[in-house]
Amino acid sequence: MRRIVEAAGGILYRIAPPDEASSPHTTDNSHRHIASSDNASNVADTFNHTSNDINDITAPDAAELAQSATAPPSVTISSTQTTAQSSAQAAEAERITDLLDRIEVCIVHRPKYDDWSWPKGKLEINESHRHAAVREIGEETGLSVELGPYLGEIEYPLAEEGSKTRHSKDRTVDTKHILYWMATPVDDIEAEQLIDAFGPIHRADIGEIDDIIWVTVTEARKILSHSTDKDVLALFVDRLQEGAADAHNVIIVRHAKAEARKTWTGTDENRPITPRGAAAAYALNRELACYNPVRLATSPWMRCRETLHVFSWQTNRPMIHLDDLTEDAFAEDSERAWACFRAEIEYALTHRETVAVCMHRPVIGGMFDHLREMCASKLLARRLIAKSPYMPTGTAVSLFVVSSPEGPRIIDIQKVAPLVY
Repeated sequence: MRRIVEAAGGILYRIAPPDEASSPHTTDNSHRHIASSDNASNVADTFNHTSNDINDITAPDAAELAQSATAPPSVTISSTQTTAQSSAQAAEAERITDLLDRIEVCIVHRPKYDDWSWPKGKLEINESHRHAAVREIGEETGLSVELGPYLGEIEYPLAEEGSKTRHSKDRTVDTKHILYWMATPVDDIEAEQLIDAFGPIHRADIGEIDDIIWVTVTEARKILSHSTDKDVLALFVDRLQEGAADAHNVIIVRHAKAEARKTWTGTDENRPITPRGAAAAYALNRELACYNPVRLATSPWMRCRETLHVFSWQTNRPMIHLDDLTEDAFAEDSERAWACFRAEIEYALTHRETVAVCMHRPVIGGMFDHLREMCASKLLARRLIAKSPYMPTGTAVSLFVVSSPEGPRIIDIQKVAPLVY
Protein backbone atom coordinates (compact mmCIF):
# COMPACT_ATOMS: atom_id res chain seq x y z
CA MET A 1 0.00 0.00 0.00
CA ARG A 2 1.24 3.48 -0.87
CA ARG A 3 2.51 5.47 2.09
CA ILE A 4 2.42 9.28 2.32
CA VAL A 5 4.82 10.87 4.79
CA GLU A 6 3.49 14.25 5.92
CA ALA A 7 6.03 16.97 6.61
CA ALA A 8 6.21 20.75 6.97
CA GLY A 9 8.76 23.52 6.85
CA GLY A 10 9.30 27.04 5.74
CA ILE A 11 11.45 29.81 4.38
CA LEU A 12 12.87 31.66 7.36
CA TYR A 13 13.85 35.16 6.27
CA ARG A 14 14.97 38.51 7.57
CA ILE A 15 15.28 41.95 6.01
CA ALA A 16 18.59 43.78 6.27
CA PRO A 17 18.41 47.57 6.75
CA PRO A 18 19.05 49.49 3.48
CA ASP A 19 22.54 50.59 4.53
CA GLU A 20 23.49 47.03 5.51
CA ALA A 21 22.17 45.13 2.49
CA SER A 22 24.72 42.58 1.35
CA SER A 23 25.88 42.25 -2.25
CA PRO A 24 25.14 38.95 -4.02
CA HIS A 25 28.50 37.34 -3.19
CA THR A 26 29.53 39.04 0.04
CA THR A 27 31.16 36.94 2.75
CA ASP A 28 30.47 39.44 5.52
CA ASN A 29 29.61 37.32 8.56
CA SER A 30 27.37 40.08 9.92
CA HIS A 31 24.91 39.03 7.22
CA ARG A 32 25.37 35.30 7.21
CA HIS A 33 26.27 32.57 9.65
CA ILE A 34 28.51 29.79 8.38
CA ALA A 35 29.14 27.30 11.14
CA SER A 36 31.86 25.28 9.40
CA SER A 37 34.87 26.44 7.38
CA ASP A 38 34.73 23.23 5.34
CA ASN A 39 31.14 23.88 4.41
CA ALA A 40 32.01 27.49 3.62
CA SER A 41 34.33 26.26 0.89
CA ASN A 42 31.55 23.99 -0.36
CA VAL A 43 29.28 27.02 -0.66
CA ALA A 44 31.95 28.92 -2.59
CA ASP A 45 32.20 25.98 -4.96
CA THR A 46 28.43 26.02 -5.36
CA PHE A 47 28.57 29.71 -6.35
CA ASN A 48 30.95 28.90 -9.18
CA HIS A 49 29.07 25.82 -10.40
CA THR A 50 26.74 26.27 -13.37
CA SER A 51 23.76 23.97 -12.93
CA ASN A 52 21.95 22.37 -15.86
CA ASP A 53 18.71 22.33 -13.91
CA ILE A 54 15.85 23.95 -15.82
CA ASN A 55 15.07 26.22 -12.85
CA ASP A 56 18.54 27.78 -13.04
CA ILE A 57 18.31 28.27 -16.79
CA THR A 58 14.99 30.08 -16.68
CA ALA A 59 15.13 31.83 -13.30
CA PRO A 60 15.34 35.64 -13.66
CA ASP A 61 17.46 37.76 -11.38
CA ALA A 62 15.98 40.17 -8.86
CA ALA A 63 15.73 43.06 -11.31
CA GLU A 64 14.02 40.93 -13.94
CA LEU A 65 11.58 39.63 -11.35
CA ALA A 66 10.73 43.17 -10.36
CA GLN A 67 10.25 44.28 -13.96
CA SER A 68 8.00 41.32 -14.79
CA ALA A 69 5.86 42.03 -11.75
CA THR A 70 5.12 45.54 -12.98
CA ALA A 71 4.89 45.07 -16.75
CA PRO A 72 2.44 47.60 -18.22
CA PRO A 73 -0.87 46.25 -19.63
CA SER A 74 -1.45 46.40 -23.39
CA VAL A 75 -4.40 48.78 -23.48
CA THR A 76 -4.95 52.14 -25.15
CA ILE A 77 -4.59 55.02 -22.69
CA SER A 78 -3.67 58.70 -22.83
CA SER A 79 -0.09 59.93 -22.70
CA THR A 80 -0.72 61.44 -19.26
CA GLN A 81 -1.98 58.14 -17.93
CA THR A 82 0.92 56.36 -19.59
CA THR A 83 3.45 58.66 -17.90
CA ALA A 84 1.78 58.29 -14.50
CA GLN A 85 1.56 54.51 -14.82
CA SER A 86 5.13 54.25 -16.05
CA SER A 87 6.36 56.28 -13.06
CA ALA A 88 4.36 54.16 -10.64
CA GLN A 89 5.55 50.94 -12.27
CA ALA A 90 9.16 52.11 -12.22
CA ALA A 91 8.87 53.03 -8.54
CA GLU A 92 7.31 49.64 -7.74
CA ALA A 93 9.99 47.82 -9.75
CA GLU A 94 12.68 49.72 -7.83
CA ARG A 95 11.01 48.91 -4.52
CA ILE A 96 10.79 45.19 -5.28
CA THR A 97 14.38 45.08 -6.55
CA ASP A 98 15.59 46.82 -3.38
CA LEU A 99 13.58 44.45 -1.20
CA LEU A 100 14.86 41.34 -2.97
CA ASP A 101 18.41 42.64 -2.54
CA ARG A 102 17.86 43.10 1.22
CA ILE A 103 15.99 39.86 1.92
CA GLU A 104 18.13 37.10 3.41
CA VAL A 105 16.88 33.53 3.72
CA CYS A 106 18.10 30.71 5.94
CA ILE A 107 19.28 27.45 4.35
CA VAL A 108 20.41 24.35 6.25
CA HIS A 109 22.91 21.64 5.34
CA ARG A 110 22.04 17.98 5.86
CA PRO A 111 25.18 15.83 6.12
CA LYS A 112 23.25 12.60 5.44
CA TYR A 113 22.43 13.79 1.92
CA ASP A 114 25.16 16.46 1.64
CA ASP A 115 22.54 18.93 0.42
CA TRP A 116 21.34 22.47 1.11
CA SER A 117 17.62 22.84 1.65
CA TRP A 118 14.90 24.64 3.57
CA PRO A 119 14.40 23.65 7.22
CA LYS A 120 11.61 21.07 7.36
CA GLY A 121 10.68 17.73 8.90
CA LYS A 122 8.07 15.07 9.51
CA LEU A 123 4.94 15.62 11.57
CA GLU A 124 4.94 14.07 15.02
CA ILE A 125 1.94 12.12 16.30
CA ASN A 126 -1.07 14.40 16.88
CA GLU A 127 0.64 17.41 15.32
CA SER A 128 -0.63 19.85 12.71
CA HIS A 129 1.41 20.92 9.70
CA ARG A 130 1.76 24.49 10.97
CA HIS A 131 2.99 23.34 14.37
CA ALA A 132 5.48 20.99 12.72
CA ALA A 133 6.71 23.84 10.51
CA VAL A 134 7.48 26.08 13.51
CA ARG A 135 8.99 23.23 15.51
CA GLU A 136 11.21 21.96 12.68
CA ILE A 137 12.45 25.43 11.76
CA GLY A 138 13.27 26.01 15.42
CA GLU A 139 15.03 22.66 15.81
CA GLU A 140 17.13 23.04 12.66
CA THR A 141 18.07 26.72 12.92
CA GLY A 142 18.05 27.30 16.69
CA LEU A 143 15.69 30.27 16.26
CA SER A 144 12.15 30.70 17.54
CA VAL A 145 9.87 31.80 14.71
CA GLU A 146 6.34 32.84 13.87
CA LEU A 147 4.53 31.87 10.70
CA GLY A 148 3.62 34.30 7.96
CA PRO A 149 1.72 33.81 4.70
CA TYR A 150 1.36 30.29 3.36
CA LEU A 151 3.57 29.39 0.40
CA GLY A 152 2.36 26.08 -0.97
CA GLU A 153 3.05 22.36 -1.04
CA ILE A 154 5.29 19.95 -2.88
CA GLU A 155 5.29 16.19 -3.23
CA TYR A 156 7.90 13.73 -4.45
CA PRO A 157 8.73 10.01 -4.13
CA LEU A 158 10.61 9.13 -0.95
CA ALA A 159 13.22 7.42 -3.10
CA GLU A 160 14.14 10.87 -4.48
CA GLU A 161 14.84 12.37 -1.04
CA GLY A 162 18.48 13.08 -1.85
CA SER A 163 18.07 13.68 -5.57
CA LYS A 164 18.70 17.10 -7.10
CA THR A 165 15.79 16.74 -9.53
CA ARG A 166 12.46 15.79 -8.01
CA HIS A 167 10.08 16.20 -10.88
CA SER A 168 8.99 12.58 -11.09
CA LYS A 169 5.28 12.23 -11.84
CA ASP A 170 5.02 8.77 -10.30
CA ARG A 171 2.59 9.06 -7.40
CA THR A 172 1.98 5.33 -7.03
CA VAL A 173 5.05 4.91 -4.82
CA ASP A 174 5.72 6.01 -1.24
CA THR A 175 5.62 9.79 -1.26
CA LYS A 176 6.67 12.74 0.88
CA HIS A 177 4.18 15.60 1.08
CA ILE A 178 5.47 18.93 2.48
CA LEU A 179 3.65 22.18 3.29
CA TYR A 180 5.65 25.43 3.45
CA TRP A 181 5.13 28.81 5.12
CA MET A 182 7.01 32.06 5.27
CA ALA A 183 8.53 32.56 8.74
CA THR A 184 10.33 35.29 10.65
CA PRO A 185 12.38 35.17 13.88
CA VAL A 186 10.76 35.96 17.23
CA ASP A 187 12.72 37.92 19.83
CA ASP A 188 13.95 36.15 22.96
CA ILE A 189 11.36 37.66 25.32
CA GLU A 190 8.40 36.66 23.15
CA ALA A 191 9.92 33.23 22.53
CA GLU A 192 10.11 32.68 26.29
CA GLN A 193 6.45 33.67 26.64
CA LEU A 194 5.39 31.15 24.00
CA ILE A 195 7.08 28.07 25.48
CA ASP A 196 4.16 26.84 27.62
CA ALA A 197 1.58 27.33 24.88
CA PHE A 198 3.65 25.93 22.01
CA GLY A 199 5.70 23.24 23.74
CA PRO A 200 9.44 22.58 23.88
CA ILE A 201 11.77 22.81 20.89
CA HIS A 202 15.04 20.87 20.94
CA ARG A 203 18.01 21.58 18.67
CA ALA A 204 18.58 19.05 15.89
CA ASP A 205 21.50 16.66 16.26
CA ILE A 206 24.63 17.60 14.31
CA GLY A 207 24.19 14.39 12.35
CA GLU A 208 20.93 15.82 11.02
CA ILE A 209 21.91 19.49 10.50
CA ASP A 210 25.57 20.52 10.65
CA ASP A 211 25.46 24.02 9.15
CA ILE A 212 23.15 26.95 8.48
CA ILE A 213 23.71 30.02 6.31
CA TRP A 214 21.91 33.29 5.61
CA VAL A 215 22.06 34.27 1.94
CA THR A 216 20.28 36.53 -0.53
CA VAL A 217 17.46 35.25 -2.73
CA THR A 218 19.78 35.23 -5.74
CA GLU A 219 22.41 33.25 -3.85
CA ALA A 220 19.81 30.82 -2.54
CA ARG A 221 18.72 29.96 -6.07
CA LYS A 222 22.31 28.89 -6.82
CA ILE A 223 22.97 27.06 -3.56
CA LEU A 224 19.77 25.02 -3.11
CA SER A 225 20.39 21.42 -4.07
CA HIS A 226 16.88 20.36 -5.14
CA SER A 227 14.56 21.47 -7.90
CA THR A 228 11.55 21.38 -5.57
CA ASP A 229 13.25 23.75 -3.12
CA LYS A 230 13.79 26.19 -5.99
CA ASP A 231 10.08 25.87 -6.79
CA VAL A 232 9.29 26.92 -3.21
CA LEU A 233 11.71 29.85 -3.56
CA ALA A 234 9.75 31.00 -6.62
CA LEU A 235 6.55 30.92 -4.54
CA PHE A 236 8.34 32.99 -1.90
CA VAL A 237 9.29 35.64 -4.47
CA ASP A 238 5.69 35.70 -5.71
CA ARG A 239 4.54 36.41 -2.15
CA LEU A 240 7.08 39.18 -1.75
CA GLN A 241 5.69 40.83 -4.87
CA GLU A 242 2.26 40.74 -3.23
CA GLY A 243 3.69 42.69 -0.31
CA ALA A 244 3.97 39.74 2.09
CA ALA A 245 7.12 41.13 3.75
CA ASP A 246 4.94 43.97 5.07
CA ALA A 247 1.93 41.78 5.93
CA HIS A 248 0.66 41.56 9.50
CA ASN A 249 -1.60 38.98 11.02
CA VAL A 250 -5.10 39.49 12.41
CA ILE A 251 -6.62 36.29 13.80
CA ILE A 252 -10.37 35.87 14.27
CA VAL A 253 -11.18 33.26 16.91
CA ARG A 254 -14.67 31.87 17.31
CA HIS A 255 -15.27 30.99 20.94
CA ALA A 256 -15.24 27.32 21.90
CA LYS A 257 -18.41 25.25 22.29
CA ALA A 258 -20.63 26.80 24.98
CA GLU A 259 -23.48 25.45 27.06
CA ALA A 260 -26.72 25.34 25.07
CA ARG A 261 -28.96 28.38 25.36
CA LYS A 262 -32.00 26.15 25.95
CA THR A 263 -30.55 24.49 29.01
CA TRP A 264 -28.58 27.39 30.46
CA THR A 265 -30.49 29.14 33.26
CA GLY A 266 -28.17 32.12 33.70
CA THR A 267 -27.71 35.22 31.55
CA ASP A 268 -26.42 34.79 28.03
CA GLU A 269 -23.33 36.86 28.68
CA ASN A 270 -22.33 34.46 31.50
CA ARG A 271 -22.90 31.26 29.48
CA PRO A 272 -19.63 29.28 29.78
CA ILE A 273 -17.88 26.87 27.46
CA THR A 274 -18.39 23.14 27.96
CA PRO A 275 -15.66 20.68 29.03
CA ARG A 276 -15.39 19.64 25.37
CA GLY A 277 -15.14 23.29 24.41
CA ALA A 278 -12.40 23.77 27.00
CA ALA A 279 -10.42 20.90 25.44
CA ALA A 280 -10.70 22.54 22.00
CA ALA A 281 -9.65 25.92 23.42
CA TYR A 282 -6.63 24.35 25.10
CA ALA A 283 -5.63 22.54 21.89
CA LEU A 284 -6.09 25.75 19.91
CA ASN A 285 -3.35 27.35 22.01
CA ARG A 286 -0.69 25.27 20.26
CA GLU A 287 -1.91 26.52 16.90
CA LEU A 288 -2.23 30.17 17.92
CA ALA A 289 1.29 30.07 19.33
CA CYS A 290 2.58 29.35 15.81
CA TYR A 291 1.59 32.91 14.85
CA ASN A 292 2.74 34.63 18.07
CA PRO A 293 -0.32 36.80 18.81
CA VAL A 294 0.95 39.58 21.07
CA ARG A 295 -2.32 41.48 21.48
CA LEU A 296 -5.26 39.41 22.75
CA ALA A 297 -8.65 41.07 22.37
CA THR A 298 -12.05 39.58 23.11
CA SER A 299 -15.72 40.14 23.64
CA PRO A 300 -16.12 40.46 27.41
CA TRP A 301 -18.75 37.72 27.48
CA MET A 302 -17.78 34.59 29.40
CA ARG A 303 -17.46 32.09 26.53
CA CYS A 304 -15.07 34.33 24.60
CA ARG A 305 -12.94 35.17 27.62
CA GLU A 306 -12.69 31.50 28.60
CA THR A 307 -11.55 30.56 25.09
CA LEU A 308 -8.46 32.80 25.28
CA HIS A 309 -7.96 32.61 29.04
CA VAL A 310 -5.43 29.75 29.14
CA PHE A 311 -3.38 31.19 26.28
CA SER A 312 -3.32 34.53 28.09
CA TRP A 313 -2.19 32.81 31.28
CA GLN A 314 0.45 30.68 29.53
CA THR A 315 1.99 33.62 27.70
CA ASN A 316 1.50 36.24 30.42
CA ARG A 317 -0.23 38.46 27.85
CA PRO A 318 -3.33 40.29 29.08
CA MET A 319 -6.73 40.19 27.38
CA ILE A 320 -8.32 43.44 26.23
CA HIS A 321 -12.13 43.54 26.39
CA LEU A 322 -13.96 45.01 23.39
CA ASP A 323 -17.51 45.83 24.44
CA ASP A 324 -18.59 46.58 20.86
CA LEU A 325 -18.05 42.95 19.83
CA THR A 326 -20.67 41.32 22.06
CA GLU A 327 -23.73 39.82 20.38
CA ASP A 328 -25.99 42.51 21.86
CA ALA A 329 -23.71 45.37 20.79
CA PHE A 330 -23.50 43.97 17.26
CA ALA A 331 -27.29 43.61 17.04
CA GLU A 332 -27.69 47.20 18.22
CA ASP A 333 -25.08 48.76 15.89
CA SER A 334 -23.25 46.50 13.45
CA GLU A 335 -21.28 49.39 11.95
CA ARG A 336 -19.89 50.32 15.34
CA ALA A 337 -18.80 46.69 15.78
CA TRP A 338 -17.05 46.81 12.41
CA ALA A 339 -15.32 50.07 13.35
CA CYS A 340 -14.09 48.35 16.50
CA PHE A 341 -12.68 45.41 14.59
CA ARG A 342 -11.26 47.66 11.87
CA ALA A 343 -9.35 49.46 14.62
CA GLU A 344 -7.74 46.13 15.56
CA ILE A 345 -6.59 45.71 11.96
CA GLU A 346 -5.08 49.19 12.03
CA TYR A 347 -3.41 48.34 15.35
CA ALA A 348 -1.76 45.28 13.81
CA LEU A 349 -0.47 47.32 10.86
CA THR A 350 0.69 50.27 12.96
CA HIS A 351 2.35 48.31 15.76
CA ARG A 352 3.54 45.47 13.51
CA GLU A 353 2.13 42.88 15.88
CA THR A 354 -0.13 39.88 15.49
CA VAL A 355 -3.58 40.48 16.96
CA ALA A 356 -6.04 37.74 17.99
CA VAL A 357 -9.71 38.71 18.49
CA CYS A 358 -12.26 36.28 19.96
CA MET A 359 -15.90 36.88 19.08
CA HIS A 360 -19.34 35.35 18.50
CA ARG A 361 -20.93 33.65 15.47
CA PRO A 362 -23.24 36.49 14.35
CA VAL A 363 -20.48 39.07 14.84
CA ILE A 364 -18.11 36.99 12.70
CA GLY A 365 -20.68 36.96 9.89
CA GLY A 366 -20.86 40.75 9.97
CA MET A 367 -17.08 41.09 9.95
CA PHE A 368 -16.75 38.68 7.03
CA ASP A 369 -19.13 40.84 4.96
CA HIS A 370 -16.68 43.73 5.24
CA LEU A 371 -13.51 41.63 5.02
CA ARG A 372 -14.46 40.07 1.67
CA GLU A 373 -14.24 43.52 0.11
CA MET A 374 -10.68 43.81 1.40
CA CYS A 375 -9.48 40.54 -0.17
CA ALA A 376 -6.91 40.75 -2.96
CA SER A 377 -8.95 38.36 -5.13
CA LYS A 378 -12.45 36.87 -5.38
CA LEU A 379 -10.96 33.41 -4.91
CA LEU A 380 -9.45 34.53 -1.61
CA ALA A 381 -12.73 36.17 -0.54
CA ARG A 382 -14.55 32.84 -0.95
CA ARG A 383 -12.53 31.44 1.95
CA LEU A 384 -14.62 33.66 4.22
CA ILE A 385 -17.80 31.58 4.28
CA ALA A 386 -20.95 33.58 3.47
CA LYS A 387 -23.46 31.58 5.50
CA SER A 388 -23.90 30.66 9.15
CA PRO A 389 -22.12 29.33 11.16
CA TYR A 390 -19.21 30.89 9.16
CA MET A 391 -16.62 28.85 11.05
CA PRO A 392 -16.78 26.01 13.64
CA THR A 393 -16.58 26.73 17.36
CA GLY A 394 -13.09 26.68 18.82
CA THR A 395 -11.37 27.46 15.51
CA ALA A 396 -9.75 30.52 13.97
CA VAL A 397 -8.94 32.19 10.66
CA SER A 398 -5.64 33.97 10.17
CA LEU A 399 -5.77 37.05 7.93
CA PHE A 400 -2.55 38.49 6.55
CA VAL A 401 -3.12 42.16 5.82
CA VAL A 402 -1.00 44.75 4.02
CA SER A 403 -1.43 48.50 3.70
CA SER A 404 -2.35 49.91 0.30
CA PRO A 405 -3.47 53.29 -1.09
CA GLU A 406 -7.04 51.98 -0.99
CA GLY A 407 -6.72 50.83 2.63
CA PRO A 408 -5.91 47.46 4.24
CA ARG A 409 -5.80 44.56 1.79
CA ILE A 410 -5.89 40.85 2.68
CA ILE A 411 -3.37 38.75 0.73
CA ASP A 412 -3.66 35.42 2.55
CA ILE A 413 -6.25 33.58 4.66
CA GLN A 414 -5.43 30.45 6.67
CA LYS A 415 -7.98 28.33 8.51
CA VAL A 416 -6.75 27.20 11.93
CA ALA A 417 -8.32 24.19 13.62
CA PRO A 418 -7.08 22.47 16.80
CA LEU A 419 -6.30 18.76 17.04
CA VAL A 420 -8.24 17.42 20.01
CA TYR A 421 -7.30 13.88 21.07
